[in-house]
Amino acid sequence: MKITAIGVNSAFATGDYEDVISTKQACEIAFKIANSPEFKGASKNVIESVIKKFGELFYRPRWQSNFLIEFDMPSKRGDGPYRLLVDIGGDIRHALKGIGLSSADIDGVYISHPHNDHIGGMEYLGLTTLFNPYYTPAKKEWLRDQFIADKLFLEQEWWSGPPGNAKPDIFIHRKVLEPLKRAVGPGLDTVQGVPDVSLDTYFDIHLIGKQENGQTRTQVFQDGEGGWTVTPIFAMHVISSSEEMASYGISLQHSTGYNVLMPTDTQHMMQKQLESHYKRANRIYMDCETSDYPSGVHPHLSDLMYHLQPEIQKKCLLYHYDSYPKVPEGMFLGILKAGDSHNYP
Repeated sequence: MKITAIGVNSAFATGDYEDVISTKQACEIAFKIANSPEFKGASKNVIESVIKKFGELFYRPRWQSNFLIEFDMPSKRGDGPYRLLVDIGGDIRHALKGIGLSSADIDGVYISHPHNDHIGGMEYLGLTTLFNPYYTPAKKEWLRDQFIADKLFLEQEWWSGPPGNAKPDIFIHRKVLEPLKRAVGPGLDTVQGVPDVSLDTYFDIHLIGKQENGQTRTQVFQDGEGGWTVTPIFAMHVISSSEEMASYGISLQHSTGYNVLMPTDTQHMMQKQLESHYKRANRIYMDCETSDYPSGVHPHLSDLMYHLQPEIQKKCLLYHYDSYPKVPEGMFLGILKAGDSHNYP
C-alpha cells in the first residue's frame, strides 16, 4: 500500500505569487545584455529593471488536505493499482494534475464528512467519469458506443444508472451519506433530460462502519499477498447550532497487524474515547492547525507539542496546516509536504 499526500494545507489556505520568467525569456535577456553596448557596465538595478519587464506572476497553490491510497490489486479501470482518494478536497482537479493523474485514474473515494474542503471535488469526479465512455472496460461494454445521456434517457437506465463496475466506488459511513447527497445533489443533477439523477447515478455506494442492525461492516483491499481492512473511526469535529458533526477517519489494519490511523478532522488532539486507536497505531496522519487564531475544531500545534504523549508524537505525520509548522527536531515523525508518499507495511 502506498499513501501519497496530494494536499496538506488547511481549508482556507492560499498560495503565494512569485515573479518568474521562462527559460526562453531568460536566454533572450542574457543574449541581449551580453551583446548590447548599452548594457556594458550597467548597474544591477538597470539589469533588474530589464528582467522585470519580461516577468510574469506565477501562483504556487496550496491544496487542501486529501490523500491518495494505492493498493496492489486489480483496479476497476482494467489495470492496477486500485486508487482510492481519502476525501476529495475543495477541487481535486489540480491536486491530481500535480501528480500526473486525472479522474480517469481514480477507482474510488472515501468521504469522512461533508465539509467543502473534503467533498468539493465530488462534482468533478462524478461528471467526468460519467461522461467518459472509456472510464472502465465495463463502461465501454455497457454503453456500446451510445452517448451516456441517450443511454440513460432512451433506455430508462436512470432507475439504476450505470452498473457498479462502470463508475467510481464511494466508501462512506451511513451517517455521512445523506448530508453528502444534500450537499452535492444540485451540482450533480445536471444530465439534461434525465429525471431522478442522484449520487447513485455517478457512484457505486458502499456503506461501511456501524450499520442500522448494529453490525460493523468493513472493507478489505487486497494488497499483493496481504490485505488491508478499512474501518471507519468516529471522532467529534464540530458542534454547531446544538448539533454535532462527526468526522469518520479510517483505521487501516494490515493482515500482518501493522496499523495506519487517519483520523481526518478532529476537534481536539485526542478524544479520550479514541486513545486506544492512537496507541495501537504504528503510523498516524494527524491534522495540525497552525493559525494564530485557533478555531477549536482542529488540534492546534501547541496542543500537539505540549500535551500529546511523546510515544504518540513520534508516530505522527502532521498536515492540515496554514503556515509550515516549526517544531523541535525529532518530536514528531515528520511534517508532510504535498507529494510526499510512504509505502506500507
